[in-house]
Amino acid sequence: MHTQSPQVRMANEIAVQFHHQPAGQAAAAIAQHIKLFWDPRMKAELLDKAQTEAASLDPLVLDAVTFLKP
Repeated sequence: MHTQSPQVRMANEIAVQFHHQPAGQAAAAIAQHIKLFWDPRMKAELLDKAQTEAASLDPLVLDAVTFLKP
């Protein structure tokens, strides 16, 4: 059985807090939160999961990832 990575779970939980905002604004806010509070290794893992397991991520997280790419 495949278990969800902690980064996917946390990013999806963050996204829920921003669902009330317009999508672009929410994605930027999620990305800003991740930039401020996540360790670089966690961000790298999330970027990898966005490539390999996109279906497991909230659409707002996928939009936020575009702000996180180097």
